[in-house]
Amino acid sequence: MIQLDRELVEPVMVAAFEGWNDAGEAASLAVEHLSEQWDARELCALAPDDYYDFQVARPRMSVVDGRLSEVEWPTTRVSVVRPPGSSRDLVLVSGPEPNVRWRSYAADLLAIARELGVRRAVLLGSLLADAPHTRPVPVTGMSSPPQLGERHGMEASTYSGPTGIVGVVHEGFSAAGIETVSLWSAIPHYVAQPPCPKATMALLGWVQEFTGARVPLGELPEESVKWEAGVDDLTAEDEDIAAYVRGLEEAKDTVELPEASGDAIAQAFERYLRRHDDD
Repeated sequence: MIQLDRELVEPVMVAAFEGWNDAGEAASLAVEHLSEQWDARELCALAPDDYYDFQVARPRMSVVDGRLSEVEWPTTRVSVVRPPGSSRDLVLVSGPEPNVRWRSYAADLLAIARELGVRRAVLLGSLLADAPHTRPVPVTGMSSPPQLGERHGMEASTYSGPTGIVGVVHEGFSAAGIETVSLWSAIPHYVAQPPCPKATMALLGWVQEFTGARVPLGELPEESVKWEAGVDDLTAEDEDIAAYVRGLEEAKDTVELPEASGDAIAQAFERYLRRHDDD
């Protein structure tokens, strides 16, 4: 049983998992950012022996002054925080994607969510895509019920295919009647090396949308500008890559041109009004 020093108020779970679901580490760094900005308090952790193959997800050792200090085992940690100015609590979940027993893992997370009274889960992921680094990072998603995403103006994903633990947890939570949202940021595949602060910042914007908590961005805006400038420099060194990026930009602009429509503008304005009302 989880020990709490107070009853949580309308808690929303925000989760990200390192590995397959985490291109550029954009998703896991988003949850790490929230934890650091709000000084979240750890509640519990899932037993690592149940879900990790240590030959795949190896533990890490630390040596201090010539002596073995500790061995850090891969595990999933659950923390809680009340963001400043927020009327509800957030439950933050982070850890590597499990190697085995995914259904049991999802069931354990669901049991924790139920014990804490979680009413909504926001699951974060990031993937490699044909997206130019010079444009806003696309974020698509899936929600259960679908009306939840529609109400917030989320672009619905049309993906069908292999899934990671995000998809498994989403299915388990939604089947249990918990409102669930999965959000995926698109990382330019030609610059997949982490970190990608621009994608992390894009995900955090949607975390704010679905949690109602004002998310402090800290140094992420400056880091995003530096990241984009650095990628500009790298692509400029190779004319073939530069031409490829220009092609991606033209394709992106052509596809998005119709979105400068009354409906798109109205949706953006509605999101603005909701955030303004929350203030």
